[in-house]
Amino acid sequence: MPATVGQVLDALGDSHRREIVEILYQSPMPVRSIADQLPISRPAVSRHLKLLKRAGLVTDEAEGTRRIYRLHSEGLEALQEYLNFIWKGSLRQFAEAVDSRNAQQDGGKSR
Repeated sequence: MPATVGQVLDALGDSHRREIVEILYQSPMPVRSIADQLPISRPAVSRHLKLLKRAGLVTDEAEGTRRIYRLHSEGLEALQEYLNFIWKGSLRQFAEAVDSRNAQQDGGKSR
């Protein structure tokens, strides 16, 4: 099931989950290694990972008796598409504002 932008943004709304994403950006790792880098318990990290997984931001695979978590491109792509959409709209509005201001200034000079 593809991640929605809303799920991704909701998942990233928590500072600990953002930290987990930043940690996994460096390299895939098990829950214990992630928890060692955060001021929260291993069970709390597991709950955050479950939510991040549901949002499509992380995936996991069994490696012996551990689960290794890594970033998942699906959720990241959904976020990137959304931010690109917002950025392009902002750039368009900025260009329109500049054009409008230039037109007003040019109009005042010809009088």
